[in-house]
Amino acid sequence: MQGSSSSSCVNNPSSSLAPPPPDVPAPPRRVVVAHRLPLRASPDPGSPFGFAFSLDPDALPLQLSRGLPAPVTYVGVLPASAASEIVPSDDLDDYLLQKFSCLPVHLAGDVHRDFYDGFCKRYLWPLLHYLRPPFTPADAGNLRFEGGEYGAFVAANRRFADRVIQVVSPDDGDLVVVHDYHLCFLPAFLRRKCPRAGVGLFLHSPFPSAETFLSVPVRFELLRGLLNADLLGFHTPDYARNFASSCSRHLSAAVTTTTSSGGGGIISMNYHGRAVQVRVFSVGVDMGRVRAALGSPEAAAKAREIADTYRGRVLMVGVDDVDHLKGVNLKLLAMERMLEADADMRRRVVLVQINNPARSITAGDAAAVRREAERIKDRINRRAAAPVVVMVDGPVPMPVKAAYYAAADCCVVAAVRDGLNRIPYFYTACREESSSPVSGGAGAVVVSEFAGCAATLGGAIRVNPCDAEALAAAMRAAVTMGAEERAARHRENYGYLRAHDAKAWARAFDAALEVACRDLPLMRFVGVGLGMTYRAMAHRPDFQMLSAAHVRPAYRAAARRLVLLDYDGTLVPEVSDERERAPGDAVIGLLNELCGDPKNVVFVVSGRRRDQLAAWFAPCERLGVCAEHGYFTRWSRDDPWQVMSDKAAPLVRGATSGWEAVAEHAMRHYTEATPGSYMEVKETAMAWHYQNADPVVSPCQARELHAHLARALADEPAPVAIGTHVVEVNPKGVNKGVAVEGVLAAMARRGKSPEMVLCAGDGEDDEAMFAALGRASKAGGALAAGASVFACTVGKKATSAAAFYVEEPADVVGLLGALARCGGASPAAGPSE
Repeated sequence: MQGSSSSSCVNNPSSSLAPPPPDVPAPPRRVVVAHRLPLRASPDPGSPFGFAFSLDPDALPLQLSRGLPAPVTYVGVLPASAASEIVPSDDLDDYLLQKFSCLPVHLAGDVHRDFYDGFCKRYLWPLLHYLRPPFTPADAGNLRFEGGEYGAFVAANRRFADRVIQVVSPDDGDLVVVHDYHLCFLPAFLRRKCPRAGVGLFLHSPFPSAETFLSVPVRFELLRGLLNADLLGFHTPDYARNFASSCSRHLSAAVTTTTSSGGGGIISMNYHGRAVQVRVFSVGVDMGRVRAALGSPEAAAKAREIADTYRGRVLMVGVDDVDHLKGVNLKLLAMERMLEADADMRRRVVLVQINNPARSITAGDAAAVRREAERIKDRINRRAAAPVVVMVDGPVPMPVKAAYYAAADCCVVAAVRDGLNRIPYFYTACREESSSPVSGGAGAVVVSEFAGCAATLGGAIRVNPCDAEALAAAMRAAVTMGAEERAARHRENYGYLRAHDAKAWARAFDAALEVACRDLPLMRFVGVGLGMTYRAMAHRPDFQMLSAAHVRPAYRAAARRLVLLDYDGTLVPEVSDERERAPGDAVIGLLNELCGDPKNVVFVVSGRRRDQLAAWFAPCERLGVCAEHGYFTRWSRDDPWQVMSDKAAPLVRGATSGWEAVAEHAMRHYTEATPGSYMEVKETAMAWHYQNADPVVSPCQARELHAHLARALADEPAPVAIGTHVVEVNPKGVNKGVAVEGVLAAMARRGKSPEMVLCAGDGEDDEAMFAALGRASKAGGALAAGASVFACTVGKKATSAAAFYVEEPADVVGLLGALARCGGASPAAGPSE
C-alpha cells in the first residue's frame, strides 16, 4: 500500500519539453492520446531525421480535436512508414513537439508488433465485436489468448502513460482525452502516477455483452483499467449498457442511471471513491475536410471521369475494409438477388465497391475475403453480360472517395458488426456539399442495423444484412425511390450530421469531462495494491481511513463507551448463501470480550428479525441488540424486548387491505418474475432480497419495485427504502437513527452518557445512525461533554454523514480486536437499563 498523494504527478519532467515563457501562466492543455500520431511521413534525404513530416488531415484524432480548447498536444507512435526507420532521439521529440505539438511514443519493434498486431488486433478487436474465443484446438484460429502479447499490451500502455505525464499538468487544468481500446490500461497507469489527472476515454469500437466479455481471461484487469478514467464514452446506448453490465456482473460495481440537463442518460459507477461517468457521444465528420476534399482538383477530375463512365446508370457505392465483419460478400449476394429478380436492373444500376486495406484481420483472412468477393463479382458480371459490379482496391485517397460519394445515387453499408461506421455520414455530407454540375443532390442510404450509425440516421433504410431478400429489397427501394421521398430522407440525415459534426463531438466530450473530474482537486488519494491490481482510493479531504491509532487514545481515556455495529456487510461480509451469514466463533468471542469491559455498552443494530438475531447471539450474554431497524431493542440476552410503541405499529400479518397487502402482493409478483430473489416477512416490515438473482436484471427489477411501491404507498405510514440488494417497507418512524437516539436517551437517564462512541455500518440505512450521532454531538445532553464520536462507513461512499471509513468487514473486526486488547476488560454487569 502506498501513502496518500497530494501532488499532481509523480516524476513529471515536463520542464524539459517546450516550457512556457517566464512569468506567463500556461493555458490549460488538452492532451489527446491515440495509437498513432496524426502525422504523415515521407522519405526525405535532406531531413536530419530522414523523413519529412506533416499533419494528416484524415487522421481521426486530429479531426476530433477541432472543437477542443487550445492548446492541444498529441501523444502516439510515429506513422508506420517511419517508425521502423527512425532512430529515437531528443532532437526528434523536440522537433515534433514544437512544430506539430506531437510527442512520439517509441516502442521497440517486437513490443509494438505484439501490442498492436497481436493483442489488440488479433485478440481484443474480435472480442469487442462479439466474437467468442474458440473452445477446441481445431478452430483455435486467431482468437487464442497469448500471455506474451498481453505483456506487450501492458508495457505499451505504461510507456504511453510515461509520455503523457511529461506534458500534462492537472493543477493547471489540463485534461487527457484517450482514443480507443488500444489504450484501455492508460487511465490506470495515469491514475497511479498522476492521481488528479482528468482522464476521458472514448471507445470507437463496440462493447460486447457481459456474457461475451466473460470469456476474456483478463476481463477484470481490462474493466478496472477503463474505470480509472473519469469519463467513458461510447457510440451507442447499447454499448454503454453492455459495459455497465460487465462492470456490474464481473466487478459487482453499483451502477446508477440519471438524466443529464440535456436530456441524455448518464450511467455512473462509484469506483473506489470516484464517480465514473459513462455517456454516449455521437462522432460526426469534419465538414471542413469534406469541403476541402470535394474542392480539390483531384476530386473534380475524378467526378468528370465517373460522369463519363457511368452516364445514364444509377450508381451505387460501398466503401469497406476487407474483413469478414464488413459484410461485403453479403452486399454482393444481395446485389445478385436483386438483379435476378428484376432483369431490367442489369442495364440500369452499377455498384462500385471500394475496398480499403484490411486493418483488423490477418493478411491471410483478408485474402480469403477478397477471393470470395471477386468470385461473386465475376459471377454477377458474367450473368449480367455487363460490368454491373466494379471493384476498386485501396488505399483510395479521400478526394477520390469524395468524388464517388458525390456522384452515387445510393450508399450501401452491410456490416454485420461495426462500432459506428461513418461511411454513410461522408456520403451524405458529400452529396449535400458538392458543387459539381455532374454530381450532388439528395442521396439514399441503406445501412445495416448492426452498425452504430443506424440509430442516428433517421432517413436511412435500415436492414438486417444477414437476410439476403430483405437487403436486396432495401437496395432496390433505394435506387427506385421517388425524388420527393429521397429528398426528405436526405434532409433528415444531413440535419443530424450538421448538428453533430466532429467539432460538436469534441465540445460535448470536453464539457462532459470537465464535469466528470471537477471534484478531483478536492480529493485525497491512497494507492493500494501492486501491478494491475493497483487502485487509487479517492476520498474527501476530511474523510479519513479509520485505524486503531485514531480511536485508541479516546477509547483508553473514556470511562463510558458506546459501540454500535451494523451486522451484514459490517461484522460479516455480504454473501449470497444465507446459511453462511451467521457469526463465526471469532466474532462471537470478540463481542464477548468487548462486552466484558465494564466501561463498554455494545449493540448490534440490524434490520434482521429479532428471533434470528437472538439465536445467533445467544452466546453473548451482555450484548445489546436492536432488531428490525430498532423497532425491537433489548439491552442484554436476558432482558425483555422493548418496542417503539410510540413510534409505529407492527405489521398486520395476513392483511387483505392496507399497506401490508399492497406490499406483499407486489413483492410476490417480483419474486416470481426474478429467479433467485425471495421475500421476507418480518414482524414489522417486509423485504424483497435479490442478492442471489441475476446481477444485471435484478437491480432493474429492484428499481421498478421501489418506484411502484413508492407510488402505491405514498399516502400510507410505510416508507419504502432501497438498500444493498434489498427493497424494504418499514412502518413510519422506524429506522436505525431513531434506535440510536433511544439508546443514547436511556444512557443519559441513567447518568451514563457516553464519552466515546464508535459506530460502523455499510448500508444506506446506517446513514441514519451517523446522522443521529451528528445531531447528538451538536445538541449536547445525550453525549458527555467533549465526547469523541467515530462514525465509520464500510467501503467509501461519494457522500456520507460519517467522517471515517474502512475498506471491508475484516477491517472492522481488526479494529475491534485492537480496542479490546487495549481496553483493560474485566468481568462486570452488562448494560441492562
